[in-house]
This record gives sequence, structure tokens and C-alpha cells, in this order.
Amino acid sequence: MPLLDLVGKALSIRTKYHKVIAANIANVDTPGYKEKDIDFRGQLDRQCLTQARQRLKRRRLMPWVFSSLDENTVNVETQVMKLTENSMYYDALVQTLSKKLS
Repeated sequence: MPLLDLVGKALSIRTKYHKVIAANIANVDTPGYKEKDIDFRGQLDRQCLTQARQRLKRRRLMPWVFSSLDENTVNVETQVMKLTENSMYYDALVQTLSKKLS
């Protein structure tokens, strides 16, 4: 698979992951809301192997994750950390793509 295709798929997944994290943060005060996450590496592998766009599966966190009294499992500090990390990966992918194209 050419590098440009791989970077494009990775950017697509990072964009969707950003939306998942933003939804978690938006629901931090929603009673019973369960934090969602995606398996980035698994999704990228699936996209690379099948060469087709797949809908990202959202998986629930492990049952041992503690929740608040209202059974909401979102920890806003963790989500902000994930959002920052995801943004850094996204920026690195954009820089890689930019260097490849120049």
C-alpha cells in the first residue's frame, strides 16, 4: 500500500476518533453514559487489509472501569489527555503527508 493511502486512512481514523472523544466529553454529565473508545491500530489494519471504508466500531471500556454514582464512566481529564494525544498524532500525519507531497 502506498504511503499516501496509508496516511490518508490514518487521518480519516484520527478524525473519527476525535469525534468519539468529543462525544465523551459532551456527555460527561449524562447519567448512565458509558465512555466510548476505538482501537486505532485494529481499525487501521482492517482498512489496510480490506481496502474498503469500514464503519469504526466503538467498543465499551472494560467492565472494571469505575463509574460515578450516576453510572457515567467518563473522566474528563482522561478525555482531554486522549484528545491532546490524538491531535498530536493527527498533526504528525499531516506533516508526513506535506513532506511527501513537497
